[in-house]
Amino acid sequence: QVQLVESGGGLVQPGGSLRLSCAASGRGLRINVMGWYRQVPGKQRELVATFTSDGSTNYAESMKGRFTISRDNAKTTVYLQMNSLQLDDTGVYYCNAFYNWRYYWGQGTQVTVSS
Repeated sequence: QVQLVESGGGLVQPGGSLRLSCAASGRGLRINVMGWYRQVPGKQRELVATFTSDGSTNYAESMKGRFTISRDNAKTTVYLQMNSLQLDDTGVYYCNAFYNWRYYWGQGTQVTVSS
């Protein structure tokens, strides 16, 4: 069983930055596939950035150059550094992990970009 807890969301002005964190808890964890998705009202949940099974990273096109995903050496915590935030980055950001052939989701953290 894996539990994911996100933190770091909040209100930020356009052009500002936020850093999200997601900590996974569970016995003996080492999660290769872990990343971030977001959902805005009226739209489907979409990929933001993720680590893939071979250790590489995958970003949604609109996030490239602005967002950076990273993780700790233990592969239990993943971060999302978001720079140059835009109004349409507003949404709920969810942490996602694939472990032991199951997908897990965090409860989500709200990011609001507003002037």
